[in-house]
Amino acid sequence: MKAYDNKHIKNVAFVGAHKSGKTTLTETMRYEAGLVKRRGTVEDKNTASDYHDIEKERQTSIFATPLHTEWRNYKINIIDTPGLDDFIGEVAATMRVIDTALVLINAQYGVEVGTEIIWNYIDKYSKPSLFVINQIDHKNADFDKSYTSIVELVGNSVVKIQYPYSYEGTQCIIDVLKMKMYQFEKTGGKPKKLAIPANQLEIAKKLHNELVEKAAENDDKLMELYFDKGTLSEDEMRIGIKKGMLNHQLFPVFCISALNDMGSGRLMGFIDNVAPAANDLKPEQDSNGIEIQRIPTAETSLFIFKTVYEANVGKISFFKVKSGIIKQNDKLINSRTGETETINQLFIMNGKERNAVDKLVAGDIGATLKLKNTETNDTLSVSGKIAIKPIKFPAPRITKTIAAKDKNNEEKLFEVLKRIQSQDPTVVVHYSNELKQLLVSCQGELHLAVLAWQLEHVYNVPAIFKRPKIVYRETIQRTASANYKHKKQSGGSGQFGEVHIKIEPYYENIDEPEGFSIRGKEIEKLPWGGTLAFYNCIVGGTIDTRYLPAIKKGILEVMEDGLLTGSYVQDIRVLVYDGKMHSVDSNDISFKIAGAHAFKEAFLNAKPKLLEPVNYLEIQLPEEMLGSVMTELQSRRAIILGIDTKGNYQILKANVPKAELFGFSSSLRSLTQGRGTFSTKFASFEAVPNAIQNELIKK
Repeated sequence: MKAYDNKHIKNVAFVGAHKSGKTTLTETMRYEAGLVKRRGTVEDKNTASDYHDIEKERQTSIFATPLHTEWRNYKINIIDTPGLDDFIGEVAATMRVIDTALVLINAQYGVEVGTEIIWNYIDKYSKPSLFVINQIDHKNADFDKSYTSIVELVGNSVVKIQYPYSYEGTQCIIDVLKMKMYQFEKTGGKPKKLAIPANQLEIAKKLHNELVEKAAENDDKLMELYFDKGTLSEDEMRIGIKKGMLNHQLFPVFCISALNDMGSGRLMGFIDNVAPAANDLKPEQDSNGIEIQRIPTAETSLFIFKTVYEANVGKISFFKVKSGIIKQNDKLINSRTGETETINQLFIMNGKERNAVDKLVAGDIGATLKLKNTETNDTLSVSGKIAIKPIKFPAPRITKTIAAKDKNNEEKLFEVLKRIQSQDPTVVVHYSNELKQLLVSCQGELHLAVLAWQLEHVYNVPAIFKRPKIVYRETIQRTASANYKHKKQSGGSGQFGEVHIKIEPYYENIDEPEGFSIRGKEIEKLPWGGTLAFYNCIVGGTIDTRYLPAIKKGILEVMEDGLLTGSYVQDIRVLVYDGKMHSVDSNDISFKIAGAHAFKEAFLNAKPKLLEPVNYLEIQLPEEMLGSVMTELQSRRAIILGIDTKGNYQILKANVPKAELFGFSSSLRSLTQGRGTFSTKFASFEAVPNAIQNELIKK
């Protein structure tokens, strides 16, 4: 492949709902460009982008796959992305490095759930975008309905550049930018360019004028030309469309049949001539607020947006050249680690195929092998001082315990999970010391199924997944007092310590206790959350102050072990106000034991209460599905906090006990036909209802 400058490189993401035709369009574009002699198909399991075994098995994209093609002196880097919500992390990473989002719409269904979810990411980053209505030649295709659904999704900034038309028994596309009709053979390929038929001319002119107006709105000079001439030339319209796309205020609509190769060449031409390149976008700032110059003469910097491990190859790091020029054997410094990495090999990718190149310029996308200390979200640069803002991956939504089926593989399992997490940051792995369980969190049940498949078939470490325990907390609801005398005599020096304490619920800004002489206090924030307020109220030296740390240690050990369900205890004030000691037999261990036993007795008399974790839940869903989802939440002991509106969606906010969230992902998908999405995070610990507490204590 010849070298391209940054003005002739276009980075495009193919995004859209499941089965909208992204992978098929990728194959068709590469075929049209002459890069392959035969197109692969998803059904034949021989496409360039869906090359992983699990993608072939499930016949769907699971990973974002970089490819490239060439068209009329332009290089088009394509990233083919998954359409299923469980793999939205792949879309999040892709959005950070592409310049234009090409959103595919299945003409049979219009805007689907996957489209809506992905659009939220496109809109978040204000990426230039165009919509492509695919499968226009399908018997159930409905272009007008599909177009209307796009308008409902993004508003009136949508504009038709093409629409399908049946002419003399053939499939045609009328292009109102070029004011031509393209007529296709049944087998697709290169079309005939014809004049627009008389019965379509009025419609085409009306759409052409709308396109002229939309293009003129994005530039003051074009608006003046439009007022002067009453129209714009094709080149002037291209300028206006491009500016509208850059401002995220104009969204062109094309139509194609990717499967039958109709309209893909014209679409590639638009990407070349109109769609923005990297150097057209607003300058990016690094983490320090310094502007990154997307020019070849600037300091070389790379941003790692994806990491993959492949058998017989090892670690592959995918990057975008943010500035300068990267050459083979260049040495760059990782801004996070300070380590120097050598770019020993340099590639551009076509799925699993690697094509070696000598250099890549700012704006291009490439890959290298076996970087030692570099992971996804890292920046490499000559000085090591450039740090690109990291990708914000969506938080996990479901959590399961994980263990190797063969206990001898536990260590291997943990190492493999760390590797998977480096490839997919939406997978989060951690060991809970409190629960004594290894936990894995991800986006949903399908995401989890793919993880299980990888463990068994790629890494040969079959695993067992189970519902994790719930992290509870214990506290008290009223005041109680207790005392305990520890006495042990076994010849020689014995053990003696007597402690009198009062305990009460603790909360921020609590009034100081009355009726006690406070000699000292410690407000200790506990490692597991909550507080222990430990007061020295000893009068007359009945207990020497040197024994107070031992008393506190005994209390803390009980709080760590728990008394109701073995859960951590929190938010208690302890007043040590009396006791006895012995000049010979008293020691730290005696007072530690006495303090622990006194606390146990007082705790059990202070109306102990179990606290459960409550999560804040935010659900985005269509209005017509709000009632059924609210009913579901109420069955899960949720407290509805409010409802907001965002575009065509309702945002339902609620607090829900974490114990009630298991299986919610599947329930929401079923209730909303997959159109509802949610995010959740810990909110607080709240009291468990008495009936549930009694059941938990019995276990």
